[in-house]
Amino acid sequence: MDIVIGIVYYHRSRSSRDYFLGGRSLGPWIGAMSAEASDMSGWLLMGLPGLAYATGMGEAFWTAVGLAIGTYLNWKFVAARLRKYTQISNDSITLPDFFSNRFHDEKKVLMSVSALFILVFFIIYTATGFVACGKLFNGIFGLDYTFMMLVSAIIIVAYTVIGGFLAESTIDFIQGSLMFFSLIVVLVGGTIMAGGVGAVMDNLEGIDGFLNIFGVVNAETNSFTSLGFVGIASALAWGLGYFGMPHILLRFMAIRTSKEIKRSTVIAMVWVVISMVAAVLIGIIGRAYLGDILIGPDSEKVFINMTIDLVPAFIAGIILSGILAATMSTADSQLLVTSSAISGNFYKGLIRKNASDKEIMWVARLTVIVVAIIAYFMALDPNSSIFRLVSYAWAGFGSTFGPVILLSLYWKRMTRNGALAGMLAGGITVIVWKQFISKLGGIFAMYEMIPAFAVSLVAIVVVSLLDEEPSAEIQAEFDSVIKSDI
Repeated sequence: MDIVIGIVYYHRSRSSRDYFLGGRSLGPWIGAMSAEASDMSGWLLMGLPGLAYATGMGEAFWTAVGLAIGTYLNWKFVAARLRKYTQISNDSITLPDFFSNRFHDEKKVLMSVSALFILVFFIIYTATGFVACGKLFNGIFGLDYTFMMLVSAIIIVAYTVIGGFLAESTIDFIQGSLMFFSLIVVLVGGTIMAGGVGAVMDNLEGIDGFLNIFGVVNAETNSFTSLGFVGIASALAWGLGYFGMPHILLRFMAIRTSKEIKRSTVIAMVWVVISMVAAVLIGIIGRAYLGDILIGPDSEKVFINMTIDLVPAFIAGIILSGILAATMSTADSQLLVTSSAISGNFYKGLIRKNASDKEIMWVARLTVIVVAIIAYFMALDPNSSIFRLVSYAWAGFGSTFGPVILLSLYWKRMTRNGALAGMLAGGITVIVWKQFISKLGGIFAMYEMIPAFAVSLVAIVVVSLLDEEPSAEIQAEFDSVIKSDI
């Protein structure tokens, strides 16, 4: 079906603007559902339930709370203003375009730097989608992890290359609906099969601290450890990531009009809250129902194992396709955003400034294939943790682009050099903190999003204040956004 939709929309993608942004034609339902489906990915059906299954309620609960708050704040404070600003600012169709146009960066420095960061972190993110596909088919049918990962990658690449943004957004809407249905069925069915809520609670009381939201349980020893302030803050900090997620921000840019944002916000929040509550509870109920049979990376198969036990094979196939839907909805978004950044912003911006629209689209399609190949090789290890890989890429995007997006939309005094300093400071801090500083333990073990986001904010403010004020033209454009109702 995905390939068919891709072919249908192939004929509608007549320009790079259509291919990358769908001509700004998304309605409130598809805009909201595609944003959330592309956001959550296989992480929602595998990573989050697996975390709850292995370590208890604590970290999973606070992560879900942080994500719910972050989702709301992103729709509330970023969506409408970004939709208006990107159109007013020379009709920007990608995030690097917006950064360049917002600050009138004629040298295209912001465009190039942001495109490179998108490439690096989206390769990691795309790899998590391929890992989820491999684990899905290996867990259900016992098929070779590597081979099935390759097959899934080929399908995702095929419809993304053919149809572009409109095909991807329409498919995301369908897949988001399937994800929602799958979560509800497994949650209700799992509770019944486990003997009801009372039986689940009685079973889990035997595991010290499993239901305590202020700590985590060691999966191997069943010993309880307090999360402490650092642990809770790190989980809640996931919410900061939303402000810098290119594949989500792109949906805001593509909605028909800013007036439809309020309706999209309601749709998105209902979907997110119910879905995340269900995902966490599935992990908790799964521990009561399955016991501790899933160890290490296999804990992320709790949704799969419960589904197979709960329903007949045909129904299980439909439900488990929800995992495939979740994975594909994010992977296609990531591939498209990466291809737009490299072809439209890096290739045309630096290498061939006179490249035709048709040439840009073919470079974009080639980029999708190349990025998918690199991500495939990164995902070859079947022991890779979906949750941990996503957390790294999430911190990367949130810290590199989040502060830049927020201040560029709300602070007139921000300058191009401030934006550049924020990007570099945020992205580099994530990598350095994750690879080196976090190993010191203690307070340094906090989620790299927190220090990196803070460092980026400080860098933007300090460098902007030391810099010359933005031109009168840039400031006038900023003021026009506030007054606009497009």
